[in-house]
Amino acid sequence: MKNIKGKISVIIPAYNEAGVIAESLNETIRVFNDFGCKYELIVVDDGSSDDTFQNALKASRQHSNIIVKQLKTNRGKGRALKVGFRLCSGDYVVFLDADMELHPAQLQTFFDIMRLDEADVVIGSKRHPNSRLNYPLQRKIISSVYFFLIKIFFGLPIRDTQTGLKLFKYEVLKRVFPRILVKAFGYDLEILVNVHQLGYRIAEAPIVLDTQRYG
Repeated sequence: MKNIKGKISVIIPAYNEAGVIAESLNETIRVFNDFGCKYELIVVDDGSSDDTFQNALKASRQHSNIIVKQLKTNRGKGRALKVGFRLCSGDYVVFLDADMELHPAQLQTFFDIMRLDEADVVIGSKRHPNSRLNYPLQRKIISSVYFFLIKIFFGLPIRDTQTGLKLFKYEVLKRVFPRILVKAFGYDLEILVNVHQLGYRIAEAPIVLDTQRYG
């Protein structure tokens, strides 16, 4: 990663992603190898009922910087991220969805924004004017309604909390995760509300989102 010193930990929560997890990991490794930075991929299988864990484990045998953790029961994405964070050894922590709707190559922009804006957290934003989106109208409507409610109740200085691609400095999550209670829906919001309350700076980055990544 250009202009980045230190190690990057990438947490990839996965639930029933057996059909794509190996390709996702190989693609993420290719991207980070091109970046030329130190990194590790931490896959947390959230109690999948398919072969997600086995396929991720197989990929980890081919790459020494992949760590795979299995949760015996499905406990929600928030819980999977919290478990994954305990295994992190990097200076920066990335949240990356296993389905690759948000390609990891976009992270160069996230790091550039973190440096230029002197931010502690950079989140992908579907509402950023430079974002390019290819996803169903129903999701766009739900996203807009959710944003409106969040603005009313929490007053966060951001326009999107739900996009899966996020970048944190390690010390931010070290302080925030002990405060997190939500295990499933709403964990993004709870994390960002706590980040804001603790006085950390949050910046938004444009994204390219493609729900047809795997057809």
